[in-house]
Amino acid sequence: MENTGMFRRVDSLGRFVLPKELRKTLNINQDDCLQIFLEGDSVILRKSEQKCVICNKTENENESFLTLDNKKICKECLQKIKSL
Repeated sequence: MENTGMFRRVDSLGRFVLPKELRKTLNINQDDCLQIFLEGDSVILRKSEQKCVICNKTENENESFLTLDNKKICKECLQKIKSL
């Protein structure tokens, strides 16, 4: 595990700020979803890969997904649904 030398305080609501340098390095943007894991006494944050709930196609920069009830649907599956 790489030590970044960065420290952040947790506020009264349990929040902390991920430093801009880390967000930029890991391509984490506003409204991205992060998964939270426990490993021993460590907390692991991982950027969640967005997938279509129907075909499991991953979201990339060329194609945005529709969000419906916190579920992602790709445009291709949406067109198939509309044609039913």
